[in-house]
Amino acid sequence: ARMRAGRCRPGIQALVSVAKRRLSNLVATDLGFAVGPRLNAAGRLTDMSKGIECLLVDDPAVANRYAAELDQLNHERKSIEGDMQQQALAALKQLQLGKQSELPWGLCIYKRDWHQGVIGILASRIKERFHRPTIAFAPADGGEIKGSARSIPGFHIRDALDAVASRHPGLIVKFGGHAMAAGLSIREQDLEAFQAAFDAQAHRLLQLDDLTGELHSDGELSEADIDLSVAQMLRQAGPWGQGFPEPLFDGRFELLDQRIVGEKHLKLSIGLPASKRVVDAIAFNVDLDKWPNRKLKQIYLAYRLDVNEFRGVQNAQLMVEHLEPA
Repeated sequence: ARMRAGRCRPGIQALVSVAKRRLSNLVATDLGFAVGPRLNAAGRLTDMSKGIECLLVDDPAVANRYAAELDQLNHERKSIEGDMQQQALAALKQLQLGKQSELPWGLCIYKRDWHQGVIGILASRIKERFHRPTIAFAPADGGEIKGSARSIPGFHIRDALDAVASRHPGLIVKFGGHAMAAGLSIREQDLEAFQAAFDAQAHRLLQLDDLTGELHSDGELSEADIDLSVAQMLRQAGPWGQGFPEPLFDGRFELLDQRIVGEKHLKLSIGLPASKRVVDAIAFNVDLDKWPNRKLKQIYLAYRLDVNEFRGVQNAQLMVEHLEPA
C-alpha cells in the first residue's frame, strides 16, 4: 500500500517508470518480473553497484538516470541471453540429429564466448524447454569454466554434484548449491568427462516419466470468468509464491490468429463463441520450429489470467504456460 501511494525510494519509482508500470497498480509480480531484472542486469553484465546506487540515491533526477542505465543494461542482457539460447538450442538439435538421437538426461551446454552473468538464466530456459537438469557453462580464469545448474523435481542438483565428485575425484574443482540450483567450476579440458558423469548420475536418480513436465491446474474457467474484473481480482489477490502459487487454468479454445512478436513469443487471438468475444493470449519463448502452426483451428492452453494494459486501456489476457493442438 505504501508503494502504491508513492511512499518509496526515488530509485524504485524510477525503475517502475522505465518498466512501464504504474505505482498505483503495482503488485508483487511487477517487482519480480519488471523491477528485479533491471536491478540484476547491472550485476550480471557490469557492476552491481549501479543497482545499489539507484536504490540509495535521494535525488529523483539522478535516480531516473540510474534507472535508464539499468534499463539499457537489461535490454543488453536480453539480447545476449537470446543469442546464447539460440546457440544452445541449435547445438542440442544437432545432438538429436546425430548419432545420439535422444538427448542426455542431464544436459551440459558450453560455448567459449558465453557470458558468465547470463548462464543461470540460460540454464533455466533450457531446463524449462526440455525438463531435464541443465548446466550452462561459460569461460572462467586459469583454464576453468564456470557452470550454473538448474534442476527439476526429484533431482537434488547439489547432491547429484556431490555424488559425481565422490565417484570421480578431482573432476569438479568446486561446487555448492541446493536442491534446485547450484554453481560449480571444472577444468575446460574435463568437460566431456563431466558431461558423461553428470548424465550417468541423472540416469541413476531419474525415471523416464520424470523428464515430462507436469502442471497442476485449478480447472477450467467459464467464458464469463475470462474477464477483466476477474483478472484484476486475481492480480490483487497475491502475493503468490512458493507454497501459494498463482491460480493456473486450462481449456480448449478456438484459435483465430497467431503470430510471432519480439522474435520468439507467440501472440494468440482466442475466440469465446458463447459470448462472441475475442481474448488475447501470449506464450513466451516458444519453439519456433513448431509455432506458429497455421493448420490449427483449436488449441489447448494452460494459462494464468492477467491484466494487460496498452495505451491506458486494460484488457484480460491469458499468460500461457503450456500449449498444444486440441
